Amino acid sequence: MKNLLLTAALFSSFTVLAQNNIKSIEIGVEIPMADKAMKSTDGKTITLDKAKTNEGLLVMFSCNTCPYVIKSEARTKEMMAYAMEKKIGMVIINSNEAKRSDEDSDKEMAKYAKKMGYKVPYVIDEKSAVADAFGATRTPEVFLFDGNGKLMYKGAMEDNPSNPSESKNMFLKDAIDKITMGQVPDPNSTKSIGCTIKRI
Repeated sequence: MKNLLLTAALFSSFTVLAQNNIKSIEIGVEIPMADKAMKSTDGKTITLDKAKTNEGLLVMFSCNTCPYVIKSEARTKEMMAYAMEKKIGMVIINSNEAKRSDEDSDKEMAKYAKKMGYKVPYVIDEKSAVADAFGATRTPEVFLFDGNGKLMYKGAMEDNPSNPSESKNMFLKDAIDKITMGQVPDPNSTKSIGCTIKRI
């Protein structure tokens, strides 16, 4: 039992260290790994480049079981509908490679996508490669690109992800409004709050 607890503690320490060494991409950069094919829960493959429209692309790093993801389910569906209304493409990425054999398996992802009524691709990020390229560390965490594929906003969807009903600033919605009007989001970066991405 002691060995198991020690192993778990060491794994947790290495995970935190790995997360701390990850650097998020800068505002203005182009979509990382835009041509990487990822498998969606509907059995199709998708690339971020193909998902992007002339209006832009919203990339969300998420999963099935994180308490923050669950608290944000209604907001996620709201932002999904809003992106579609504004003709912005969207992809939800699950990078939890360390949980691929259980809570974040492809089968569990398919169940969750159906339960949530996702109308956008929910894809598997093998070996967390795309998360690494983006410098994503949390779930949920969003990256919004304009029609030219340039990063215009990154971070949290809102200012109170712990209790979304009390949020006063809808960062992502405001950023979507700005880019569709050809303006620059302000703020263009916020701190993402959520569970750590479970890398191997």
